[in-house]
Amino acid sequence: MSSNTEPKKYVYNPNPKPLGLFPSVVAGGGAGVAEILIMYPLDVVKTRLQLQVTKQAATAVATGVEPVLYTSVFGCFKHIIKTEGVGRLYRGIASPILAEAPKRAVKFSTNETYKSLFSFIPDAQLRAVAAGASAGITEAFVNCPFEVVKVRMQARQSDYKNTMDAATRILRNEGLGGIYSGLLPQVLRNAVWNGAYFGVIFKLKSVLWTPQSENSELARNFVSGLVGGAIATTANTPLDVVKSRMQNLKAAGSAAGDPSPTILGTLVKIYKEEGGVKALWKGYIPRIYRLGPGGGIMIVAYDWIAKRITRYNE
Repeated sequence: MSSNTEPKKYVYNPNPKPLGLFPSVVAGGGAGVAEILIMYPLDVVKTRLQLQVTKQAATAVATGVEPVLYTSVFGCFKHIIKTEGVGRLYRGIASPILAEAPKRAVKFSTNETYKSLFSFIPDAQLRAVAAGASAGITEAFVNCPFEVVKVRMQARQSDYKNTMDAATRILRNEGLGGIYSGLLPQVLRNAVWNGAYFGVIFKLKSVLWTPQSENSELARNFVSGLVGGAIATTANTPLDVVKSRMQNLKAAGSAAGDPSPTILGTLVKIYKEEGGVKALWKGYIPRIYRLGPGGGIMIVAYDWIAKRITRYNE
């Protein structure tokens, strides 16, 4: 018996309708959680490398700074597993997972909102960059407390029992100023990353192949997201280093080098005392390993989930 129902033919839509708030929460949260579960150990390694103060040996002895423990991504992985156990690579993962739904919902939904608000900008590429940067700034205000807790949990000297203990103690001992420490560098970091990420994706989608199937569209989106994530990560790593130092300042104290409470002061201090320009890109390799492919995973997962939600509602 033949069926009268034929498979729906794929039709590429370069301008899909924006999702509503709830679908954005579901699609954005699902995309973010998928990326975290796959890539989180690299984030732990990244934070360890960024928090490690790498002064010259003589200076380190004179100032009481601990010796350098991590000299590479692989070496950091090996040292953590050997001395602290595999589980340490997932320490603090609850905080970013809890943040994912609201964070990604804000990122993707406000990105669409800002595109409409910036409709007066004639150049579509510039409009995509402005919308992405604005979405990143908005996202930072939602995500900063979760980032502070995550960084404190990831630090080698961390003595918090769990995520809830960290959040409670930070609020009790340091107040809102503590839970929002490092907000400004995080705002700037997010603005740079999201502006570059969405801007590059917009450009690549217009110059890469026109999809002929859903798999072809997913492949193009993955390539766009991967390249966008890599470029964005390269651009904003110095701000990420500053963010990590500031957000861990209370937990690590002098062991973290007591960075200045300003972005410029912290950048200058790291540059002068820890190896010049190279020191400003600490943790770059695990970041690029994570946020390059992670950017691809995130945009593909978001689009895949969004399509299913749209089809379900049709």
